[in-house]
This record gives sequence, structure tokens and C-alpha cells, in this order.
Amino acid sequence: MIEYVRGDLAELTPAVAVIDCNGVGYAANISLNTYSAIQGKKQCKLYVYEAIREDAYVLYGFADRLERAIFLLLISVSGIGGNTARMILSALSPSELVNVISSENANLLKTVKGIGLKTAQRIIVELKDKIQTVGLPLSAGGTAAGGMMPASNAEVLEEAVAALTMLGFAVAPSQKVVVAILKEQPDAPVETVIKLALKRL
Repeated sequence: MIEYVRGDLAELTPAVAVIDCNGVGYAANISLNTYSAIQGKKQCKLYVYEAIREDAYVLYGFADRLERAIFLLLISVSGIGGNTARMILSALSPSELVNVISSENANLLKTVKGIGLKTAQRIIVELKDKIQTVGLPLSAGGTAAGGMMPASNAEVLEEAVAALTMLGFAVAPSQKVVVAILKEQPDAPVETVIKLALKRL
């Protein structure tokens, strides 16, 4: 079992990080929270979850143990797979998600793409007691996206559409939504644009 990978950050998109460990590149699926945490770094350490299936061997990477612990709780819920859990952790920070589940805010949880009311309620019912075990205080504030410098609109557009495509959305509607968001918020960093797009697609 791989606990973590540490090395040079060879490639980074809002959906995938490639860590070079002594000449071997490990590609890990990441959330926007992890993307924000490691963006701009030359080296990084990602805690890993290995999803081993008959047809695929997929790594999910997390900037800290807390996000991985919440990811593991999410995929323990019936009907929630790795990509859906990553989508939830891209739309909400770990602290926001803990607050949403603890306060039983199903309406906010169902704003995440692919999460209907019944699924949101099931997540809350199954995780309300367990979520407190991750050790994050409910009063924790701030989002992982804070303090990021905005890139140029063209770069943000390209990265956001690429990330949404990797998450399973079609290129054309993704591009349309991202362009609309950038008209409203020209200085928004890419992770903010993707979070807003996830709520509109």
C-alpha cells in the first residue's frame, strides 16, 4: 500500500498532479483543494489512496491526511465512487463539507454536480456521526483557494475547461459556462472558476 508520494511536481492541472519520484512519474487525481495547496511549488508530498479495480489502477492524491480521511468517508457511502467524492471535495473545502454534513444542509450538498437530494441525504445520514472523528473543528474557517494570484483569462479559461473535461463534462458546455463566469469575474483564479462551473453545469 502506498501511504504517500514525495518528489518534484512534474505536471499540474486542476484535476491531476504528476509527482516525479526518482525518475518515476506518479499521476494522481486531485481535488481543487489539493490543487490550491500545491500550486506554485517545485516539490510536494501527496497522501495517496489507491483504487484498484479489474480494469484500472487509479491513484488519488491529497495535500493532507484530513482531506484523505474525508474522501475515505465519502466513498464508504453507497453510490459514491472516487470521482464523485473528488467532485464533492472540489466544490467544498474539507471544513465546509464537515459543516454541511454536521448541520444536515442537504440543499447545499445537492448543489454539487451529480448529487441529488436523496444522495445528499444519504451522505448526511451515514456520515453525520463519523465526520466528527476526522478531528476538524466546526468553527474552522477559510477556504483552500484563498490567496491565489489570478492568471490571465486565457490561461484560466484553458485550465478550467481542461479540468472540467477531465471530470467528465463535455467541452462545449464547459467552455460556455467558463466564459460566462470570466465575464462576471475577470480576476477569478482558476479554482474559483471551476467551483462556480461545477454548480452551473
